[in-house]
Amino acid sequence: MWPFFSYLQVLCMIFSESLKKNRDFRTVYKNGRPRANKYLVMYIMENHQEKNRLGISVSKKVGNSVVRHRITRLIRESYRLHENIFDSGLDIVVVARSCAAEVSYREIESAMLHLGKLHKILR
Repeated sequence: MWPFFSYLQVLCMIFSESLKKNRDFRTVYKNGRPRANKYLVMYIMENHQEKNRLGISVSKKVGNSVVRHRITRLIRESYRLHENIFDSGLDIVVVARSCAAEVSYREIESAMLHLGKLHKILR
């Protein structure tokens, strides 16, 4: 049974957790530093922990539930593959813009890394 657990560790974010509570999102929106590009807006705030916490917000204006879930998966996967180059101890909220509905994974990944460089949170 142990190979199953190692498989789950590969699929999960090792250095990060999810941001889930509404009050946490509101705190990051209120106190965080926003930066934006064509597809995404990223808010960054220090959380004084050893791990990052990632929150993803995709509005109903972007599309139906299938489209919103696809964008959420693309953002989470692009972060997961590059989480080792992000600084730790941050609350990160990523908001998808409506034009993100038609883009590919590579464009989302590029937008995430671009915002990381703008925030100067990449190692």
